[in-house]
Amino acid sequence: MAMLILGLLIFLGVHSVRIVADPWRTQMRARMGEQGWKGVYSLISLAGFVLLVWGYGLARQSPVVLWVPPAATRHIAGLLTLIAFVFLAASHVPNNGIKAKVHHPMLIGVKVWAFAHLLANGNLADVILFGSFLLWAIIDFKSARQRDRVAGTVYPPGTGKGTAMAVVGGVVVWAVFAFWLHGVLIGVRPFG
Repeated sequence: MAMLILGLLIFLGVHSVRIVADPWRTQMRARMGEQGWKGVYSLISLAGFVLLVWGYGLARQSPVVLWVPPAATRHIAGLLTLIAFVFLAASHVPNNGIKAKVHHPMLIGVKVWAFAHLLANGNLADVILFGSFLLWAIIDFKSARQRDRVAGTVYPPGTGKGTAMAVVGGVVVWAVFAFWLHGVLIGVRPFG
């Protein structure tokens, strides 16, 4: 469990720099240059991600069961993760109405994804992993919206085409992940 927690601290910690130390982040980006900052940020993120994946895998070998979720929660989680994937796609597809409306669709997608997994999993490692991501996404969303207000950020209106591309892209990627990749990568088949 220690490896999972260490990985989460590193991964979510580096992703929280803008929340807790935005002036320092700006100063470091100026000193290191954009590419230098992104390189260091990516390496630290990758190290944290590897540790949290490894730690989660180790923790799943000796599960500490807190509760046994009802079977119906898997179906609810399936629907919620579909919604999460649409939000994630909306964060990358230009000119879509979802991003125009919510401004930070990736963070909403992470919140929905984490909540879905908390519903469907009752082991201690699951609560630590998905609960940490949910808490981080809530805090980061609030912080991002505050930065938008201070900066007077205006998001351009989306188009029907952009919104349709985000929805279709999210559904397609969700289907590939839910029906194939989740089993291959995670070892759990949500629908089979």
